[in-house]
This record gives sequence, structure tokens and C-alpha cells, in this order.
Amino acid sequence: MTNIPMDLLAGWKIVVVDDEPDSLEVARFILSFYGADVHTATNGQDGLAVVESVMPRFIISDLSMPMMDGWGFLEALRASASGAADIPVIALTAHAMRGDRERAIAAGFHNYLTKPLTATTFMDELLKLLLDIPELSDYLSV
Repeated sequence: MTNIPMDLLAGWKIVVVDDEPDSLEVARFILSFYGADVHTATNGQDGLAVVESVMPRFIISDLSMPMMDGWGFLEALRASASGAADIPVIALTAHAMRGDRERAIAAGFHNYLTKPLTATTFMDELLKLLLDIPELSDYLSV
């Protein structure tokens, strides 16, 4: 995909949860470039607090983190009594092994991105995933 409108994510609150500073910064920078209001956390426990406070349109969460990993984060989020339980979550991992995508989807993630995140491919890949999420595709005009 090319010619992505620079205001595509204007007004969208997005939470990125990742313990790796480089990935967090790349995601924050690119999403902000397209107009998103990006909130970050470095582990699932902090991520839950951020999600509850901002109620984002969607979440990108690393799977491997200290304190609470992405699997535990998703489980806690889905058990939440607030509206946060219904927020789409995209898994993020550097350890892309055969079957990981299926395992992530089966666990309740909406889709799956692999690291490293790069400026040249991140938005194209993310947009393809977002267009597959009915709750979000209606809001995208590409």
C-alpha cells in the first residue's frame, strides 16, 4: 500500500505495550506520524493501567515481556469488567515460529505482527491487519 493519508489515524488513541525501547519508539513515531494519539507501556501490568485510562481504539502488544507477558496481558484484559475487554489486540513478537500466528489468534489476539518493526513496512503491514478487523475497518478510508 502506498499513499497512506497522513491523517489516517487522526483522533485514534492507540496503546503499544513492549519492553523493547527501539520497537516502542518506532511504533510510537510512525503511528503518531499518521495522526494517532499513542500511549505506551513497557509490560503488561502497566499496559492494563494505560488501557483502562485511555480506552484506545486498538492495542499492539509484545508477547515476551517481564512482569506480565502479552499472553497474561490479553487474558487479564479479556477478564476486565470494563469495555476494555472488547478492544482489538494485535500480537507483536520477534520470535516468529511456525504456528505462533495460529496460537495467538486462538488465544484471542486479532492478528499478529513480527519484529523488527521498520518504517518502510510497519504501516503497510498494520493497515492490512486493521482492515481485517471489522470494528476498525469501517473507520479507515484508504
